[in-house]
Amino acid sequence: MDETLLRNLTPGVLGILVRRGADFAAAEDAVQDALVEAVRTWPSDPPRDPRGWLVTVAWRRFLDAARSDTARRRREDLVDGEPEPGPAAAVDDTLRLYFLCAHPSLTPASAVALTLRAVGGLTTRQIARAYLVPEATMAQRISRAKRTVADARFDRPGDVATVLRVLYLVFNEGYSGDVDLAAEALRLTRGLAAAVDHPEAAGLLALMLIHHARRAARTAPDGALVPLAEQDRSLWDTRAIAEGVGILQGALARDRPGEFQVQAAIAALHADAPTAGETDWVQIVEWYDELVRLTGSPVVRLNRAVAVGEADGPRAGLAALAELDAALPRYTAVAAYLHERDGREEEAARLYAEAARGAADLAERDHLTRRAARINARLRG
Repeated sequence: MDETLLRNLTPGVLGILVRRGADFAAAEDAVQDALVEAVRTWPSDPPRDPRGWLVTVAWRRFLDAARSDTARRRREDLVDGEPEPGPAAAVDDTLRLYFLCAHPSLTPASAVALTLRAVGGLTTRQIARAYLVPEATMAQRISRAKRTVADARFDRPGDVATVLRVLYLVFNEGYSGDVDLAAEALRLTRGLAAAVDHPEAAGLLALMLIHHARRAARTAPDGALVPLAEQDRSLWDTRAIAEGVGILQGALARDRPGEFQVQAAIAALHADAPTAGETDWVQIVEWYDELVRLTGSPVVRLNRAVAVGEADGPRAGLAALAELDAALPRYTAVAAYLHERDGREEEAARLYAEAARGAADLAERDHLTRRAARINARLRG
């Protein structure tokens, strides 16, 4: 049984049922029943048209459930008759599902969970393990999300930006449990980019490809974080980088810049440098200036301060940092790095230790603690 095929077909089938008038929860239940039947029968009797088969079986399961539920008798006009299967607008239906799962009435956490369940085809157990929460908790979250979007209708185009934001949130979760969320987000974004003619969808796909290409070099054998400047670049996936850069160039050529395109441009400049010392920091600062203009984000300004410190020297970076709120996440870690680059090691060690105490992520805490310990050992020696 080709599990990947089933997962790729699921959103299109679900989207068709929703378009035909099935409410989201009932449609999703019917599709799951069809998938179970596919797993049971396909190995011995594979269909010529897998997608059409799933649509037919899922729609029949939905009709059976609707007809047997007396509370839904008002839907007789919906269930009276069975549309013929056959080819349908798969891209359009899948796109509708992306928009539904990123509905503005959902919280970001619920939108992410529903997207992974409905569009990604993951089980509730897989999603729960990925987010390190009990399965019952995730099931409740998904059920609430389904109820929220049950009556949603699409009388106007969906918001691509919201869908992209949800996929970006999934990607940033990386890897946890038995589900590689970064790879899953990459797969879903590739599907979205193929479905919509939108430069920011291409920009996000390019960004994911370039970031994901560095994955093998991002951690040491003992699990410790390896900063970008210290990564073994021979471990980077050059094919993925080349694909991402090509997609990015096509998006930028349309002259409709957005934040994901700009982030991808910054990532591409890092990937293009043979060594960390050859990074074009001046151009990176220019792209950060554009990103600040587009977003106004304090986090972007924080990252820009690091780039300024590399392009114009650590004191220029510290001056840029001084303009920001010291309560920003990673502010103290950035200050520590810039002080270290400026040769003020005692202050850098103190700041690294302070940043480690406030780090929420264990791997980052260990990394910052090691930096502080390394400097202190140097000072003592």
